Amino acid sequence: MSFSISGTGSSLPREIVTNQRLGSFLDTSDEWIKSRTGIQERHVCTEETLRDLSVNAAIDALADAGIEAAQLDLIICSTITPDHFVPSLSCEVQKAIGALCPAFDINAACSGFLYALDIAEGYFKKKKDSKILIISADAMSKLVDWRDRSICVLFADGAGAVVLTQGNDLKAIKLTAKGDDQVIAANGPQGNSPFAVMEPYDPFVRMSGQEVYRFAVSSSVRDLANVLEMSNLQEGDIDIVLLHQANARILEAVSARMKIPQDKFPSNIAHCGNTSSASIPILLDELNRAGKLKPGMMLAMSAFGGGLTTGACILRWQGTNLSNHQ
Repeated sequence: MSFSISGTGSSLPREIVTNQRLGSFLDTSDEWIKSRTGIQERHVCTEETLRDLSVNAAIDALADAGIEAAQLDLIICSTITPDHFVPSLSCEVQKAIGALCPAFDINAACSGFLYALDIAEGYFKKKKDSKILIISADAMSKLVDWRDRSICVLFADGAGAVVLTQGNDLKAIKLTAKGDDQVIAANGPQGNSPFAVMEPYDPFVRMSGQEVYRFAVSSSVRDLANVLEMSNLQEGDIDIVLLHQANARILEAVSARMKIPQDKFPSNIAHCGNTSSASIPILLDELNRAGKLKPGMMLAMSAFGGGLTTGACILRWQGTNLSNHQ
């Protein structure tokens, strides 16, 4: 017994920043960004908090599942950019939606949604008849240096959520971690302790683009092959691959190496950019609300991120209230 996805939700900030707007203060252009990343625009928080986006995504997912917040048994949030360290983002959501259950945050960078699914599976083995809310949310606009065109054009803000209920739809899941602070990293707050030896402080995310590309492609191909083998499935059995939306070139490379047609790799990177761990659940919600997910479809998911972390899974889509009435 594992779980079924019974509801999906997502929320994006109102402010849309196009490539042309970035070109007004950076040495870049729409063509430069699109040709290298596939991104045309991204949503960036102005007045919204990450709590606001997370609550909106949670409310939509609960409504889609037909479940009241008071019925939840657990809330898990994956984020690297919470509004506060304490209280956690999950506890802020719990209060806002009127839930009564335990709640905690995890940090697995862009792989956080897959890590949360794996944690949830363990909870279902402990208590089969559970209802779990997973929210993946990040405001990457807080972490990027808006003077660095190699970084700030990539990232964006958003939240995605799913409600999990009792079921048997998870066929396989795999997580990995390989500690590395050279490929991609972001420093925590330095504080002002009079006892600390202070190093020069850099508050922004730093990334080696070529190393990230190689890591992303190789790890996704490896992890997807592993979960296919664990599920006794072939590439042709997969209907849709939801790959972390980091770069259009990565999607193309994974498709080619896996010999899975490009049309099975839906993408929203053109209008969403890289929203870290929120990217897969946001894409899942978009597909659900567009009626592109049909009961019985086999979905593969794969993500990679700082840590370095990776995650992949295969699950069968049974449909939500929304998709089953389309």
